[in-house]
Amino acid sequence: MTGRIPFLSLVPREDDDAGDVHAAIDRVVARGWFILGPEVEAFEQEFAAASGATHAVAVGNGTDAIALILRALGIGRGDEVITTPLSAAYSALAILMAGARPVFVDVDPHRLTIDPARIAAAVGPCTRAILPVHLYGQPADMRAIEGVASAHDLAIVEDCCQAHLATSDGRPVGTIGVAGAFSFYPTKNLGALGDGGAIVTRDRALADRLRRLRNGGQTDRYHHQEAGINSRLDEMQAAVLRARLPRLPGWTARRRSIAARYRRQLGNGGSVEALPERDAGHVYHLFVVRTAARADLQAHLAAARGIETLIHYPVPIPRQPAMAAVEPADCQIAARACGEVVSLPLHPALGDADVDRIAEAVHAFAPRPQLS
Repeated sequence: MTGRIPFLSLVPREDDDAGDVHAAIDRVVARGWFILGPEVEAFEQEFAAASGATHAVAVGNGTDAIALILRALGIGRGDEVITTPLSAAYSALAILMAGARPVFVDVDPHRLTIDPARIAAAVGPCTRAILPVHLYGQPADMRAIEGVASAHDLAIVEDCCQAHLATSDGRPVGTIGVAGAFSFYPTKNLGALGDGGAIVTRDRALADRLRRLRNGGQTDRYHHQEAGINSRLDEMQAAVLRARLPRLPGWTARRRSIAARYRRQLGNGGSVEALPERDAGHVYHLFVVRTAARADLQAHLAAARGIETLIHYPVPIPRQPAMAAVEPADCQIAARACGEVVSLPLHPALGDADVDRIAEAVHAFAPRPQLS
């Protein structure tokens, strides 16, 4: 073993963005304006342009972004939103926050995003929207989802929290449905130094309402038109994100390069298989493989090779205790995937030599024979 390979480092790099990040922080401190100021306004304009949208509304986190979109669309108590069982639980929790009920539809067995062929069967009289998640950086099958949504007059709200700058058939995610929700949690492709989120849309009236809702429903100071919430991206995080946003295309290119290197070396077949790339717009927030011997693979990589791996995600959302009040859903494909997925290290600072070492270690893995 030639040294440990951590899954990720969140420390700004001196050879990359550290100088810009520190300068951004100093600028905010010197100005003394920390909430809903010029940094947020500038970031909203810059992020909207980068995302191919007309408007961006910065909020406290990605969960609030989803919940606020639903609220702004008038979706709440008594309504249902169809979504995926395979994601961070926050996707479904946001639906509950809006007062609606999540309805879970199983995933495509290869892509692991929501299966459009199963959505129509789940549509009922209370269904108002579809919430696809662009999982691990790979877009869901949006053209097929659009067909279902159009046939049933449903809104599409995109969860883009893992898919900054991703495209689906060449179209920027977040601009295909009525709006898209992004997270800037520190581990994301575009990460802040704390929580943060944004909503993108091409609907000006929707953007205006979202700006009110994120700020207590205020039309102006101390005048509350409706019952909003307090979910405002602060100036410090906006400044950090502005410093990093110009680097995002380069970071995305590096993620794709690392993923291609993994794919060349891991190949197909064997006891460990990489999830397939179904859309060239994949931005590789994570590089995920599947194996029926996950615990053994993780132990092999950690103990013998010093390689850290993570699991995204070990429990299907419908099986979470937090979903106990929701009608149970039998999502067998997602359940199987949750028992097999493993995320290998992938981030812009990862060197080619480390990628080669990880791939070699995966190749060297031999699952223990199963006793009958």
